[in-house]
Amino acid sequence: MFCSGANGQDVDPASGFIAAPGWQLVQSTCTTCHSSQIIVQNSGSREVWQSRIVWMQETQGLQQLAADVETTILDYLAANYGQKAATRRAGLAPHLLPTNPYDI
Repeated sequence: MFCSGANGQDVDPASGFIAAPGWQLVQSTCTTCHSSQIIVQNSGSREVWQSRIVWMQETQGLQQLAADVETTILDYLAANYGQKAATRRAGLAPHLLPTNPYDI
């Protein structure tokens, strides 16, 4: 049984993962080392998620993944936790910035 998330997608209530193709593989592979919340609170392009996997393999002891497993995981993560349009708020308008004492 799934609950509905804020964006109308089904979410696994135990893990918080969006219930889309590949979520169970992500859950069984990734949560052996860390909480699912580490994943659902992050975002990134396919390349960003790939770099995180490589980093975990090189520095955290993650085993080499079979090509089909890695592809499924990356497909799921990129589709459901992809790069957000904006990760920071917009900067202040120039007229609202304080005077820079180092500008001469």
